[in-house]
Amino acid sequence: MPQIPEKIHELTVGQLSARSGAAVSALHFYEAKGLISSRRTPGNQRRYSRDTLRRVAFVRASQRVGIPLATIREALSRLPEERTPTREDWARLSEEWRSELEERIQQLNRLRDHLADCIGCGCLSLENCVLSNPDDVFGDRLTGSRLLPENH
Repeated sequence: MPQIPEKIHELTVGQLSARSGAAVSALHFYEAKGLISSRRTPGNQRRYSRDTLRRVAFVRASQRVGIPLATIREALSRLPEERTPTREDWARLSEEWRSELEERIQQLNRLRDHLADCIGCGCLSLENCVLSNPDDVFGDRLTGSRLLPENH
């Protein structure tokens, strides 16, 4: 991983990509989604502050555990003056996200356990299929098949 001298306070998108491991296109996407920000030089090139490295690490770690980008953006927006997330921020947010992750794990375990019920069947019956219509929880309010409940 290339080192950036301490005297350099801003990074190009290439430097940020090399240091963070995120593709340039991912960094542009994160910026478009409001997860990171840059300033523009007179030549219209992006420049990122050094603390953007920690923000990118925070976003990528959150994504790895399955947190949606909208949730990550909302969490980052609660930080004062768009500051870089700290260890304490991560501890607080990860605790907030724990129940959501536990629910997803349970959903995935149910899907895994019932996957063999459909192999070779091919019916995907909305009345009988435990993957398309688990416990018929959507039968009263939605139409069509749903593999996972929608988050509201």
